[in-house]
Amino acid sequence: MRFDIVTLFPDFFSSTLSSGLLGKALEKQIAQVHLVNPRDFTTDKHHKVDDEPYGGGVGMLLKPEPIFAAVESLPALPRREVILMTPQGETLNQPLLKEFSTNYDQLVIICGHYEGVDERVLHLVTREVSLGDFVLTAGEIPALALINGVVRLLPGTVGKVESLKAESFETGLLDYPQYTRPADFRGWKVPEVLLSGNHGAIAQWRYEQQLQRTRDRRPDLLENRDDRIES
Repeated sequence: MRFDIVTLFPDFFSSTLSSGLLGKALEKQIAQVHLVNPRDFTTDKHHKVDDEPYGGGVGMLLKPEPIFAAVESLPALPRREVILMTPQGETLNQPLLKEFSTNYDQLVIICGHYEGVDERVLHLVTREVSLGDFVLTAGEIPALALINGVVRLLPGTVGKVESLKAESFETGLLDYPQYTRPADFRGWKVPEVLLSGNHGAIAQWRYEQQLQRTRDRRPDLLENRDDRIES
């Protein structure tokens, strides 16, 4: 899969893209990340990428010309999505990450700044995506989250594919509690069922824990499930 990140701060991505599973995936060519700076496509001597909003107001807006030029300079693969990271977009979640990882060959991600982008940039955009109901200083942070979430789902990134199936949100439930050695740490003991060797009992306990934890922390996730549990 190819990622093209339209960003004013390409250096922001250097460390993360070379670290951990993400770095290994890029090294193995499971995915490719290309950085393009709109400032390189400006035509004035000051390389200006922002300006004051018409009608007044605080802050600055990213101008449309450099963003259009940056995106239009990119190759266009057949299955492509052009994404604007914005608080006004649909909330990023696991089903959306799965959709991106299976239905697309190229994700172009536009990182917003300041008070946002000129509305006409939306003529380029096929999807608006948000991390949630809050505002950050830069679109690079949610862009990294999206890239990380998609790449980890691509074949070859995670060694044991089974581990992807038993995580929060994969079945519409939060993950179950997990423990490792020692069995007793400062008086906090690992549940006996996990030490029993009874795989059926362990699976049942984990499922019950998922339901309970989801009910306690994210009851909204249970609304459309048939296995809801009573309070």
